[in-house]
Amino acid sequence: MAAPEDPRRRRVGLLYDERMCRHATPDGEIHPENPDRIRAIWQKLESEGIPQRCIVLSAKEAEDKYIASVHTQRHVKLIKNISSKKFNSRRLRIASNFNSIYFNKGSSEAASLAAGSLIEVSEKVAKGDLDSAIAIVRPPGHHAEPDEAMGFCLFNNVAIAANFLLNERPELGIRKMLIVDWDVHHGNGTQNMFYKDPRVLFFSVHRSACVTTTRNLVESVPPDTGWFAPAAYRTSFRYFRRKYSIIMFDFGSFYPARDDGSYCMIGEGPGAGYNINVPWEQGQCGDADYMAVWDHVLLPVAESYNPDIIMISAGFDAAVDDPLGGCCITPYGYSLMLKKLMGFAQGKIVMALEGGYNLKSIANSVLACAKVLLEEKPLVGSIEAQPLESTWRVIQEVCHELKTFWPALSVELPQKLLVSCRRPCSIELNLSSSSESTVENDEGASTTLCATNFVDIIEPLSKLNIDEDNHWKAVAPDHIPTKQSSVVLSEECPNAQALMPDKNVDGCTPWRSVLSETEVWYGSYGSNMWNPEFLCYIKGGKVRCLSYGQVEGMNEPCPGSRDKSSPKDVIWKTVPHRLFFARSLTCRWGKGGVAFLHPESNKNDKAYMCMYRITLEQFNDVLLQENSLHQENGRSQGAGTPLLVLSDIGVAAENKSLPLEALKAGCYSNILYLGEEDNLPILTMTCSCSEIDQFRSGELPVSGPSNGYMNTLVRGLVEGKQITREEAIAYINDAATREL
Repeated sequence: MAAPEDPRRRRVGLLYDERMCRHATPDGEIHPENPDRIRAIWQKLESEGIPQRCIVLSAKEAEDKYIASVHTQRHVKLIKNISSKKFNSRRLRIASNFNSIYFNKGSSEAASLAAGSLIEVSEKVAKGDLDSAIAIVRPPGHHAEPDEAMGFCLFNNVAIAANFLLNERPELGIRKMLIVDWDVHHGNGTQNMFYKDPRVLFFSVHRSACVTTTRNLVESVPPDTGWFAPAAYRTSFRYFRRKYSIIMFDFGSFYPARDDGSYCMIGEGPGAGYNINVPWEQGQCGDADYMAVWDHVLLPVAESYNPDIIMISAGFDAAVDDPLGGCCITPYGYSLMLKKLMGFAQGKIVMALEGGYNLKSIANSVLACAKVLLEEKPLVGSIEAQPLESTWRVIQEVCHELKTFWPALSVELPQKLLVSCRRPCSIELNLSSSSESTVENDEGASTTLCATNFVDIIEPLSKLNIDEDNHWKAVAPDHIPTKQSSVVLSEECPNAQALMPDKNVDGCTPWRSVLSETEVWYGSYGSNMWNPEFLCYIKGGKVRCLSYGQVEGMNEPCPGSRDKSSPKDVIWKTVPHRLFFARSLTCRWGKGGVAFLHPESNKNDKAYMCMYRITLEQFNDVLLQENSLHQENGRSQGAGTPLLVLSDIGVAAENKSLPLEALKAGCYSNILYLGEEDNLPILTMTCSCSEIDQFRSGELPVSGPSNGYMNTLVRGLVEGKQITREEAIAYINDAATREL
């Protein structure tokens, strides 16, 4: 006879289903969001005997009507059918239309199971059949918008379950729900689904957009200026017409790189005050920072709100060594965050897995949380570090924004806390349980964490899109660059000067990860119109073209870009600008001039342009290389700082051009803004207006192109199927001989 169940043991539900592992990249490519994430968690829990102490549940697919309560019918239909045979030929193309999404033959089932699993466990906790539950599900959900999959998320699992309890099962008595999103990325989808609903208090702590530096800017800009529309009031930040990230935390790049993660986003209408965002200014936030936010923001509000149930969007990508998060929460930190929440809603807590991409960190962190819910041998530890100075600034701003809604936030922070503005270099943590160490290194010793070792480099999620030709880049956790990483040069140019990253005190390269999340069209009207030539500026090396029986072409190799990904797309167009040739000598092409566009447009002029869809990071690297061509420049010194940043695009758009002071000695120091294509800016580089006068006066030389350079231009036009060879030669000769 089975032993009677211990009535004092908490009834913790645990849900895992191997079928959710069928959602994977189409051809088995490496990707951070992969089936091993949930397998690693389950294996860790099994090794600790956790399932035997929990109530293990089976996953069920969600009914369409419950999914459609928060998603549009069109979106539900797409995700439910994307894995069917009729989408086989279109699946990759459809995925490429979304931000950081892939599909395969198992995606539909996995997405439905993930959503259904949250409904299942949430209902049991709400009914009292379970005290709490952990749903180990994928794909994650908190980025998914009502009509859009994004950020690895197909259906918004937590939002679907929350709506189910509130609207489909009112008899369960769930009138007030607290959703805590501790994923390192902002839960934009969940926020937007409950933004006007006071029955849901949504709390998100994340790396995201900053309003500290933009509030005055936003309020001072007149409405309908193109970049900000409207912007008369701080609350209109929600309607910020954001074509590009401008001035935000983490330079506005950290995914999803949108304004709705700011602390000014407090809810609307009856939901005003029920949306709380805590956006970190930087990476390296750890246990001490999260505890400060818990103690001074979340817990006081939760006490006032008195929720009936708590749902946690439990992403673990803010954990130690996560390749995408850049923060450093330990398993002990997660256990303490959860333990503090158990004092509310009679401990009715539902945890839903979101992000987390270091298999060891995610497994250890979920294990720590499971032990807290079971109230069995929780981790014993201490936090010796102090919160970062920026943490206190953010807390103050959040409290100031919300204190009229939550009087508990009106309490001034103790002055002794505010002076503790620097974190010690090393954080010693005792992470032992009653019997063994929970977080161990390869030798089994307990871990000592050093804050200065966490490299603040974020591999942007937008680079993980799948394009139509399946040319997409994904970085596995073991391949994330660190400050010891070196730039690998093409075999063809081993001695070329590398484009070195900028260095801050921690040896980090934040601007590259920032600009890699923004795409632009680079318009080439010169030798880069020929695709093999342009790829040298991306991948490194040089090409030689065979024309008229002679081997001619580039004399010097290109260092290439740090990001060697091929362009996402290539298209052609014509622009109303004059093509001409000037200068008389370049390092790479020898004697002869190089191509320029007249900075001022003229409806009577027409220049052919090959446009490459690349990242703003790559554009910066191309810009640097193009400006080290002529002899007067000497050797390139490397991209210590970005030459063109996100906010510069707005200036260039307003003025149609933007001279760059840092490149005033280069050939191409002037950025032209040529409009948009597919909602992305079209940028090219040329000389300044003052140089036009110098070319006219003879102060600077004007010369036709060398044979090798001209042949490359012709090849680009012909192979791009724009004009015939004879027409291309005539076009270039006219540009070279017509006076300015």
